[in-house]
Amino acid sequence: MLKLISKPAVKLVERYLPDPYIFVLLLTLIAAVAAIAVERQTPLAVLRMWGDGFWGLLTFSMQMLLVLVTGFMLASSPPVKRILQKIAGTAKSPGGAIILVTLVSLAASWINWGFGLVVGALFAKELARLIKVDYRLLVASAYSGFVVWHGGLAGSVPLTIATEGHFSADQIGVIGTGSTIFAFFNLAIVICLFIAVPLVNRMMLPDEKDSVYVDPKLLDDEPEPVGRLTRPAEKLENSMPLALLVGVPGLLFLLDHFLLRGGGLNLNVVNFMFLFLAIVLHRTPRNLLTSLNEAIKGGAGIVIQFPFYAGIMAIMVQSGLAQSMSEWLVSFATANSLPFWSFLSAGIVNLFVPSGGGQWAVQAPVMLPAAEALGADIARVAMAVAWGDAWTNLLQPFWALPVLAIAGLKAKDIMGFCLIQLFITGIIISVGLVWF
Repeated sequence: MLKLISKPAVKLVERYLPDPYIFVLLLTLIAAVAAIAVERQTPLAVLRMWGDGFWGLLTFSMQMLLVLVTGFMLASSPPVKRILQKIAGTAKSPGGAIILVTLVSLAASWINWGFGLVVGALFAKELARLIKVDYRLLVASAYSGFVVWHGGLAGSVPLTIATEGHFSADQIGVIGTGSTIFAFFNLAIVICLFIAVPLVNRMMLPDEKDSVYVDPKLLDDEPEPVGRLTRPAEKLENSMPLALLVGVPGLLFLLDHFLLRGGGLNLNVVNFMFLFLAIVLHRTPRNLLTSLNEAIKGGAGIVIQFPFYAGIMAIMVQSGLAQSMSEWLVSFATANSLPFWSFLSAGIVNLFVPSGGGQWAVQAPVMLPAAEALGADIARVAMAVAWGDAWTNLLQPFWALPVLAIAGLKAKDIMGFCLIQLFITGIIISVGLVWF
């Protein structure tokens, strides 16, 4: 049945879903018109909000570009490629490849969202080299595992409200991860998704006549062999001691961060880890630079699109549009149903404000008073916002850009499969938030 349903969904998305750049332009216009029509903002005011906020994600844009580049460099190093090949070799059929890549992506995304995005995409490429399987579904399966990230160890919302002095601490205090990430209802949702998402992906596997395959030769990125070194500069570029003199101290810093100082994973730490592992495992600066030149080709979408999303976020937040949208949906809620309406509103807001921490800053002033007034479970409401933020990433191509860049696909190639997952995971998460 899912195979039959996914076929028209894939065709629909392929026909009507524009390139992510066109998508962000349309969202910009929709947000601007809505701010003028609904919030009674003047066109000049909206223009200023957009322009002033346009560069608000520069740091994050660079972080995301480095997630792509450093992750690619690490995975293209000979030792990591051998590990990926060994794991990929355990899949003996197209269906097994789909299930395996989904489970790997789910596990990696639950640990850290940046880690999950890169590992899933690179593992999908490795599987495609070994097994003849629909490449679109394989990459979509790798991306679908991203849906669990905000219920995992790096979730922005639960980690924010577990931090002393967070912006709503005076209102709700500090809520530990035992009430959010490790609460029964959240773990139940995660477990159900670990079962359902791989099975749904497997059941969407097209027949051979409808499948789209990729030539494994196109996925090869083997560096050219190094010839005889004659110039001093060439000897430096191919010097293993030089790479180790820089790479090993970087790894020692990570040991100090994790073991002696008890530090955790965040995006900067993940990028640092990817980079210095890549420096050591590539063995020479020349090998690393060759990998870098290949990796950077896919970063154009991140560079050009993220500033537009920053502008959209500024319009949504400063005009009051995101708050009005949340207030309207919450107005239907009772104490028991508030988590569901919070989840739904967060999913809609995420299409315009695709940032977990930024979205909580927008919606917390609406959701927390509503939870207090209705006597709802505040921790559950907070996680509902977190899950809503993660949920519609299956439709929003913002987070898919690194995956698509690594895989060499376009958003329309995978979003038809993700659309089916959007409906199924939405039901699972809704039930978990209300009934578990």
